[in-house]
Amino acid sequence: MMMSVDSSVDRRDESQSTGNGNGNGVVTATNRTTYLSQRLRLNRNEAHQPENYDDLELEFNPALYGKMEQYLPPNLLTATRFHKLEYMKVVLDRYLTDHDRVRIQKHKEYRQYIISSYQPLHKEIYVMHPATFFVPSFIKAITENTEESLRSIISEPSPGVYTFEMLQPHFCELLLSEVESFEKWVQEAKFKIMRPNTMNKYGAVLDDFGLETMLDNLMNDFIRPISRVFFPEVGGTSLDSHHGFVVEYGKDRDYELGFHVDDSEVTLNVCLGKQFSGGELFFRGVRCDKHVNTDTQAEEVFDYSHVPGNGVLHRGRHRHGARPTTSGHRTNLLLWCRSSIFRESRKYQKDFPSWCGECLLEKKERQRQFVEATKKELLKREGEAMA
Repeated sequence: MMMSVDSSVDRRDESQSTGNGNGNGVVTATNRTTYLSQRLRLNRNEAHQPENYDDLELEFNPALYGKMEQYLPPNLLTATRFHKLEYMKVVLDRYLTDHDRVRIQKHKEYRQYIISSYQPLHKEIYVMHPATFFVPSFIKAITENTEESLRSIISEPSPGVYTFEMLQPHFCELLLSEVESFEKWVQEAKFKIMRPNTMNKYGAVLDDFGLETMLDNLMNDFIRPISRVFFPEVGGTSLDSHHGFVVEYGKDRDYELGFHVDDSEVTLNVCLGKQFSGGELFFRGVRCDKHVNTDTQAEEVFDYSHVPGNGVLHRGRHRHGARPTTSGHRTNLLLWCRSSIFRESRKYQKDFPSWCGECLLEKKERQRQFVEATKKELLKREGEAMA
């Protein structure tokens, strides 16, 4: 779901075996209630080797549960797979309504039909091949995986907006060709497809026709290392699911995109081509839900011109839009990266989020008022003492 700034913001079985969250092999109603009420860790336990959930029929991608397991409370790490899964389902269920469950099931059936019917044109892009996908400088920085190596290839033209060379031209051509092939199949089969979000009328969800695993690898192995450095405060270290799609602008496609925020913690936006004019991204500051419609400060105004193959990385809550594509045809790859751990922890957040520009202004104003009040009180006491 893409959230427009102009409207209110919407957010979105294995048999039981013995064992429990405290590792003593005994399950009681009391300790079950206790471990189900515990919060996820904010930092991943990198030493913990998670279970494999590929053999189970689950509501979400099995890989999500493996990643999430590393954030479980310490006393649950030695529990059985069943109890770990039970806990994670409770956490994930907090984000699902009955309507969501019906929608998810229908979407599974929809995706299964597409994958069983559509024949890929370029099978080589369905499996991650870094050497043929990415430019050498990007691979080198990710392989070294240090803050220094990442900063050496990444520019920050405006606070919180990061740009870098990423995709090789040939890969961009192959992905564009694959999307065109899929859209041709859609037309010939007279099949109605789901569009990427509520604001784009054109484009396709890449996950729906077989590219989910490749994009999952893209997020885990390439985007998360960058997000860990630049976006730790919004779940950049714990990205565990994604929504991958392409959007299309130009003649007989979308013309522009209104001011909005994304349903993501971190968004990757890469221009694939082709020849076009216009279509600049405009950014207007990061905001929490409470302040999403507040005014923009002068220092938050930034426009970015797309370059084919170059990536833009920003917080999902960074307000942005796309200016009209005045000529030609522009296609962009979008990867909305999400963190279930961050979304869970945010429910318990009592203070302002440090990443919201308006919250920071409010904090500075409170500090200014406190300093002013303190000065007045000191002057008053000094006057009384002299009297």
